[in-house]
Amino acid sequence: MSKINIKPYYDIVVIGAGMGGLTAAATLSRAGYSVVVLDAANQAGGYLAGFHRNRFRFDTAVHWLNQCNPGGIINTVFETIGTDYPKVTQQKRIKRFAGDHHDYLLTDNPDELKHQLQVDYPLEKEGIEKFFKHAKELGKTMNTWGNNVRAAETYRISEKLQYIVQTFRFVLPFLKHIRFTGEEGLKKGLNRYFKDKKLQSIFCTEPDLLSCLVPIGWAYFKDFQNPPKGGGQAFPEWLQHVVEFFGNSIFFHCRVTKILLDNTTAKGVEVDHRGTKYKVNSRYVIAACDVETLYEKMLPAELVPQHFKDRLRNASLYGSSFTINVALDCDPTTLGFGEEAIHITKQTITRKEQTAANPETTEIIILAPSCRDQTMAPAGQGSITIFMPAEMHQHEFWKTELNTDGEHIRGEAYHNLKTEIAEALLKRVEEKVAPGLRSHILFYEVATPFTHQRYTGNKNGTMMGARPGKENMKAKVAHYRTPVNNLILSGHWAELGGGVPIAVKSGFNAALLVFKDERPEVLEAYSQYINQDITAAEFRELDIFKSYSNNWIQRPTPAQLLAARRSEKINAFDRMD
Repeated sequence: MSKINIKPYYDIVVIGAGMGGLTAAATLSRAGYSVVVLDAANQAGGYLAGFHRNRFRFDTAVHWLNQCNPGGIINTVFETIGTDYPKVTQQKRIKRFAGDHHDYLLTDNPDELKHQLQVDYPLEKEGIEKFFKHAKELGKTMNTWGNNVRAAETYRISEKLQYIVQTFRFVLPFLKHIRFTGEEGLKKGLNRYFKDKKLQSIFCTEPDLLSCLVPIGWAYFKDFQNPPKGGGQAFPEWLQHVVEFFGNSIFFHCRVTKILLDNTTAKGVEVDHRGTKYKVNSRYVIAACDVETLYEKMLPAELVPQHFKDRLRNASLYGSSFTINVALDCDPTTLGFGEEAIHITKQTITRKEQTAANPETTEIIILAPSCRDQTMAPAGQGSITIFMPAEMHQHEFWKTELNTDGEHIRGEAYHNLKTEIAEALLKRVEEKVAPGLRSHILFYEVATPFTHQRYTGNKNGTMMGARPGKENMKAKVAHYRTPVNNLILSGHWAELGGGVPIAVKSGFNAALLVFKDERPEVLEAYSQYINQDITAAEFRELDIFKSYSNNWIQRPTPAQLLAARRSEKINAFDRMD
């Protein structure tokens, strides 16, 4: 049995090598802490890990990306580490609304969409104007999000007033829209702007009014970005390099089974690596993993109050998805795809039915990663990814079978169902937006909520943890500090909301909480930087941090390796001639 060279003691143990865990580890490494990151998977990234097949690289999670611009959360945090982080490009074509009776495109100039809607619905001209005006106001607020990157728990007493003022200014524009949620609530919200049912049906899949307004607001401020070269996987690859640059370690195939305790203080973890158990002692444990797994399986039952665990168990979570990653023998642009996400919807069903995982009617989201980044596929070929919202319990738990231990086993019925649904979705995409699609398919890979749960460990395969909303806020679902001293949450369970920005923010704040406890001078430096009292360059030169060489060299994608080998062969033949 293979063993890992894990030390018996580190300052910090991080559970999970997703973006939350890796951001915390890289931030702490920069400040001189010894850190070990433990992950049950075989590579870093969590939902961003992706995979490759036959020279194609597939992103598994990035539907859209924002907050990478100067001043955004991701940019703000990454700039404290170094300057060699993966760079993004601005997305110009953002979202295509492809319904039964409409086909509209949101670009980085939302007024184009606004004017088209006003032409098509002249009686609603004033309401459309107001709708886009409010969206722009929200976009302006969201454009300052990087200034609010710190969580409440990281502020010192002397800074509390500053936090309250900043938070109030940020939240204020959202308050007049936040109550319009659910089927009836959204109807009331949209009725404030326009009454035409066909116009309202453009937003037939959105769960609340803010979900209609915010993306348009982001578009006004150019805050949609394409993933960096090599896809979303480039982010965790860079963070892994940073952690290892400072002499720290990341170990895979490591499942943490127990938090080691001294009364009610975390003192390390017990971890299983392919059947061999290790005890790793530490001053802090940062849990960037599923919070129910942490509280239900890694800690003694009596240590976390039952009412607290019940709140988490009943929290409203983001859904999972049924995902098809498709390899094509042609450039997707020849089939009508571009860099925009295409949302195929039916307006004749309810919002609840939009997430019922019925391949004939449920909303479908299609991305073409190789249109955004040609290195994701071999030359002359391409890829698309099709997402359908899905939940674990649907399709009779996806035709899995329960074994004697109550575990869901994926058998023949499960695999047949995957193929059946995938073929139905491909047919629908072909009929709606890409005639001839299926004749160009080289192969495809399918993932269900069970797949996502298996690879990430997240409850029900949820893609982004707990949803923002009144109920989760009231229940105080999101939290960094736990009932266990020196056990800090990170990832999508520490903050409400989802996506790469939230994961990065949570990892950053988990590290700041360690600094607050132990290194006030480090926390002060971060405070000065975020308040723009010092620049990123000045921050990085402070002698309280270890020097980083900005020497990351990105690994080539499989397609780039293939192209390089072909080029070498051509050059060899030329030399022979």
